[in-house]
Amino acid sequence: MIEGLFIVNVYLSQVINGIGIGMLYFLLAVGLSIVFGLLRFVNFAHGAFYSLGAYAAYQLVAHGVSFWGALVVAPILVGLFSWLIERGLLRKMYKLPHGFHILFTLGLAWVIQEAVILYWGPVGFNVAPPDALSGVVMWGPFIYPVYRLFLIGFTAVLALALWLLLERTRLGSAIRAGSENSEMVSLLRIDVYKVFGWAFALGATTAGLAGVLAAPLRGVEPFMGWEALIIAFVVVVIGGLGSFSGALLGGLIVGVLQSVMSTLWPEGAGMMIYVAMVLVLLARPDGLMGRAQ
Repeated sequence: MIEGLFIVNVYLSQVINGIGIGMLYFLLAVGLSIVFGLLRFVNFAHGAFYSLGAYAAYQLVAHGVSFWGALVVAPILVGLFSWLIERGLLRKMYKLPHGFHILFTLGLAWVIQEAVILYWGPVGFNVAPPDALSGVVMWGPFIYPVYRLFLIGFTAVLALALWLLLERTRLGSAIRAGSENSEMVSLLRIDVYKVFGWAFALGATTAGLAGVLAAPLRGVEPFMGWEALIIAFVVVVIGGLGSFSGALLGGLIVGVLQSVMSTLWPEGAGMMIYVAMVLVLLARPDGLMGRAQ
């Protein structure tokens, strides 16, 4: 009886862990999905924005800013940086073939990574959660970290806010219309490139926010962006390119699968998310919630 209860608690904890991680993956992937859906732009620097968010949070906290302050300021800084990059460099490349997008953004990612190593060094850092979120909660025999519960609740609120932004605002309407037919939007006297810039900045901001939230869980190190980029592409492929709900569903699937498999089969936990991606592609080449491209 006690052993069975222990096993149930272990798997319940892993499922809840997976939901929290999956919501982080959603924040990371939704920006990538929006950017590709709207701009048809393949952004391999997306993971670098995630790492910049984590490092910005570390630097702010090291200078005496509270974690809550860093949670607000760091993503804004990343979004502003990405907007300047888009306005100054990327805007000239939208009409070029995807190969140019890949080469340029890969180069940008490497430049950002090397700049991080030059400034902060190759060794990682830890970011402590705020004192209010550093304990655990107990429901009978079930024990769970407060920060992970906060992560689930906070990212759920963010998901709702993003959905309202995309579905209930003029900017969201322009983003969705631009993803369908950018020429028609231009005929309506809407500056398509301005919309593109805001969409790109929004995607980088959500990636930076995911980096801030992930910092207390995994720490901060220079190569974290590449791992995040691969996960983001897996989530987008499973959920469907350009789909907000697909990014949410894909993030939850990847997070829960990865978390549960880390208990069932630790050596194959990483591999199973790619197996899931292959199975989805075989059954639905456009992803679970994607439209035919």
